[in-house]
Amino acid sequence: QVQLVESGGGLVQAGGSLRLSCAASGRTFSSSTMGWFRQAPGKEREFVAAFSAIGSITYYSDSVKGRFTVSRDNAKNTLYLQMNRLKPEDAAVYYCAASRRLYVAKKTDEYDYWGQGTQVTVSS
Repeated sequence: QVQLVESGGGLVQAGGSLRLSCAASGRTFSSSTMGWFRQAPGKEREFVAAFSAIGSITYYSDSVKGRFTVSRDNAKNTLYLQMNRLKPEDAAVYYCAASRRLYVAKKTDEYDYWGQGTQVTVSS
């Protein structure tokens, strides 16, 4: 069992930055591919970024590539999402997720554990 707790959300002006954190409990963090998803009101949950368990490979959606950076600290069981040059369309609840897959995982049904989410609001 893995428990995930996100933090770091808040209100920021367009063009600003935020860093989200996801603290994981359990011994399987280092062997899990970790991902960030987001869900805006009335929209489906969408993939944002992921960091593979093997090879330290990162993946990004086209909408955030070049602005967001995903990283992980296995010693601290923590996943991060650095978000720069935020846009109003980035506003959503951001979720951290853990997958038993070792490599690519970009779909919600490829993830086994989810956090409760943290709200990101971007004012224009």
